[in-house]
Amino acid sequence: MPMPQQCFFCSQNLKTVDYKEVDLLKRFISSQAKIIDPKHTGICSKHQRMLSEAIKRARFMSLLPFVRR
Repeated sequence: MPMPQQCFFCSQNLKTVDYKEVDLLKRFISSQAKIIDPKHTGICSKHQRMLSEAIKRARFMSLLPFVRR
């Protein structure tokens, strides 16, 4: 049985997820600009909610794409 993955944000001791940190947010979106499932990324539910909100805000502010072609 594999070890449960540690949440990236908990391990880095980050309290919030900022929508302006585009390089950090790009790690958690797929090649088609979809938010990756927390089962694959290993992020806890609290940080997954913050992450999805930050990605959606960054998309609205045109920092991240909604779709890729």
